[in-house]
Formats: sequence, structure tokens, C-alpha cells
Amino acid sequence: METQSGHNFMITAAAFVVVVAGMQAATSLLVPFLLAAFIAIICLPPLKWLTNRGLSAAVSVLVITLVLVLAGSLIGAFVGASVAEFSSNLPTYQARLQQQTSDLIAWLSGLGIKLNVQLLRENLDPSVAMGMAGNLLSGLGNALTNTFLIILTVIFLLIEATAIPHKWAAMGEQAPSTGAFEKFVTTVSSYFAIKTWVSLATGICITLWLSLLGVDHALLWGLVAFLFNFVPNIGSIIAAIPAVLLALVQLGVGDALLTALGFVVVNIVMGNVVEPRFMGKGVGLSTLVVFLSLVFWGWILGPVGMLLSVPLTMVVKLALEERQGTKWIAVLLGPDIEAEKP
Repeated sequence: METQSGHNFMITAAAFVVVVAGMQAATSLLVPFLLAAFIAIICLPPLKWLTNRGLSAAVSVLVITLVLVLAGSLIGAFVGASVAEFSSNLPTYQARLQQQTSDLIAWLSGLGIKLNVQLLRENLDPSVAMGMAGNLLSGLGNALTNTFLIILTVIFLLIEATAIPHKWAAMGEQAPSTGAFEKFVTTVSSYFAIKTWVSLATGICITLWLSLLGVDHALLWGLVAFLFNFVPNIGSIIAAIPAVLLALVQLGVGDALLTALGFVVVNIVMGNVVEPRFMGKGVGLSTLVVFLSLVFWGWILGPVGMLLSVPLTMVVKLALEERQGTKWIAVLLGPDIEAEKP
């Protein structure tokens, strides 16, 4: 019996390695389709709302497609210029940040605090965070170059979503049970819809706050805050670092602290007040799983994998919950049960 269990474990592990290697090899093809599936799931609630109002499925899909194209065009027009300008100014920002770091080290030395300057610069260089922000934005831009393929895939997915109930009905008694499938789709689409609205509110608040302070590229950092709000616990920290550093370089220490304060307040309100009010904690993940999923999906899919790491992991968790034999894995992926009790 133990030998059979060992063989099953080895086969499962080998299959997992093969699947991961295949996903990494097919990243250029997989990323656009994952983005399309992500957008299509978000669009399912408005699609259902339009069809319930008497519009045909074709007209509803057309309306949603036009809204997506219009929103994408507006975001691309506003953000594209900011990304190009930020990338061109990135060396200047990094040079200023390095100079400020040198001035801080010299000031500490004047107070009698001796530091190993070479070791400090090798292991703690704030300007690297600015470079990482530039690389992340470039990676997202490259992922969005397949806009036509993404939009086309979203259209076909939405059309298929409207046709599935009719296909199930046509099967009659031979149709498989749809209870678990409907619960799974409802839970995922509800999570994505609520998370998208909360992330959008987070991005708008950050944009308004940075614009009020006068930080460059406020709209760009609002977009980054919107995207990284899909990564709970650590996403807000990752989104805040480049904006705070830019405020430090551009405006000084006081405005950099105000920038950080704005990120803290917005994310506390959104993460601890607004989001739990609408979502609850039934689809949560442990902090360790969030971090590991960020590393895992980022390694496989690049910047897009980092942004979709938690949604992808949560889809896996929800799928595992539907089978009695794998439900224990879903419990391990979830948060601390005792900590969530009132």
C-alpha cells in the first residue's frame, strides 16, 4: 500500500514538473489567453445583467466589447505617454537617488556613525527599485502588444459563455451535474468583479493623492496601484515603493512621507473595511501562499504572472475544494482558521 502511494506521488510530481515546463515554454502564447480569460470572467456579471434586461447575447457581447475597446484606448492614450516619459527620465531619477543616498551616508558619518559604504551600496541600493519599476512597466507593455488577440479571445469566450446553458439543456438527462461548476464560476467571477472595483477605487484614490502632492506620473502610479491591488498583503508595498522613491527624489523627505502615508491609509481602508464588507474571507489565502504564488507565477509568466498570481492560485484552490480527495490541500492553502474566528 505504501509502495503504491509512493508511486502515485512520484507520478503526480513528474506530471507537475512536465506541466510547469510546458507552461514556461509556452509563455508567449499562454499570457494573452490568461489575460483574456481574466477579462472575460470580470465581464460575466455585466453580460448577465445586459441579457436579463432583454438584450440579445450578440448585442450584449458587442456592447461589452465596445466598452473594453474604449476603456483600453483611453488608458493607453493617457498611460502610454507617462510610461515613455518615466522610462526616459529613469536614469536621471536613479542618479539623483544615488546622490541622496551618498549625502545621507556622509551626514551619518559626520555624526560619528561609521558605515561600510561599499557593503551598503552593494546590498542596499534604492535606485534598483526604480529600475525594477521600469522593467515591470516594460514587461506589461510587451504583454499588451497582443491587444487584438486578447480582445478577440474575450469576444469568443463571452459568446461561448452565453451558449453553454443552451448546450447543457440540449443534452437532456445525459447532461452532467452543473451544481459544482456553477458554484465555481459564480465564486470566481464574483471575486474578480469585487476585487476589480476595489482595485479601481484604490487606483483612483492614489492618483488623486499623488496629483495633489505634485508627484510626477500620478496616473501611472495609480495604474500600478490598481494592478498590484490584486496581490493582497504585499501588493500595496510593491506598488508604493517606486512612487515613494520618486517623491523623495522630486519633492523631498516630507512629501515622500506624505506619499507613503497616502498609500497606507488607502490600502488600510480598502483592504480592511471596504473589501471585507462585500467579499468576506471565504476565498482567502495564507500570507505564505500569497508570497510563494507571486514568486511561482512570476517565474513562469513574468510580470503578468505576478499580477495574476493570486487569482490563478485562488482558481486552483476553488477547484481543489470541489473534490473531497483534494479538499485538504485547499485548507492548507487558505488562511489561519482560528485567526478568522470572531
